[in-house]
Amino acid sequence: MDTVSRQRVGRARWWGAAAGALLALVDTATMAGLGVTFQMNGRDVSVLVAAFFGSSLASFGFLVGYVVEGRRRDRHAAAVIRAQMEAITAARARLAQSEKLAALGQLAASVAHEVRNPLAVIRSAAQGIAESLPAGDDEGRRAGSFITTEIDRLSSVITSLLALARPPALAPRAVTVAELIDRAVLLAREDLAAKAVRILCVPAGDVPAVRADPDLLCQVLLGFLANAAEAVPAGGEVTVEARAANGTVELAVGDSGPGVPAELRDRIFDPFFTTRPDGVGLGLAVARQIVELHGGRIEVADRKGGGARFAIHLPAAA
Repeated sequence: MDTVSRQRVGRARWWGAAAGALLALVDTATMAGLGVTFQMNGRDVSVLVAAFFGSSLASFGFLVGYVVEGRRRDRHAAAVIRAQMEAITAARARLAQSEKLAALGQLAASVAHEVRNPLAVIRSAAQGIAESLPAGDDEGRRAGSFITTEIDRLSSVITSLLALARPPALAPRAVTVAELIDRAVLLAREDLAAKAVRILCVPAGDVPAVRADPDLLCQVLLGFLANAAEAVPAGGEVTVEARAANGTVELAVGDSGPGVPAELRDRIFDPFFTTRPDGVGLGLAVARQIVELHGGRIEVADRKGGGARFAIHLPAAA
């Protein structure tokens, strides 16, 4: 409990005593005004009666204040215990995540070593075979293109595994929010235009800059936009906005798709969790890792009007 809280709690008993004494004084004055007197053996003892009532009510007020203080202390202690339990739970979750990433790092290193070189050889061979086919062998060329595409997809999975297992080194600098948004939107515009998706960028206004690695944060925003492009139907809408509050900057991407069910929101950032048939489940896990390396947090919620809203909260640059 801080000093101010202790002072507020500690004053309750004295306020109770003062209120009791004041009540006794008011009662005595009221009775005197009504002409009521107290006598004993023919002598006026109104002052003694007033002192008796004053001390009694003051003592009663003191005890009431003491009880109030105890209840306040109990509530504060409960709040402190609850906050500590939440901190312990969060620390356990981070520890479990660290252990999971450590195991994943060993797996990723083994996969990269055992798979990458054979994949490169297979891709090179498939390209060579496709280039040597007769001009009219369209079926063979399609098969060769399919092989190289799938190899590229597997290579991308391996790269994502390594990115998740080996946190990237940050190269932070002061970067404006407008710069991050413009760059991500420019890179995603072709995918969004292919589905006739409208993109709405809300002006950043007086949002301060953030100290961050622009390449990595752009990667996070680009991933949000790519997910939005897959989620929204043709002709849908994607919004990108930024705002500042309490020393943090929020960057958010919303879409008019089906949204994320509430029961899945705590899991979608876990490695290998995905709801897409062809997904791997590493994109959002890597995004969370990048944001946490910047001292921020990432969350998903409902978008006003329907759909999903992915947001990252970052400390504002000094």
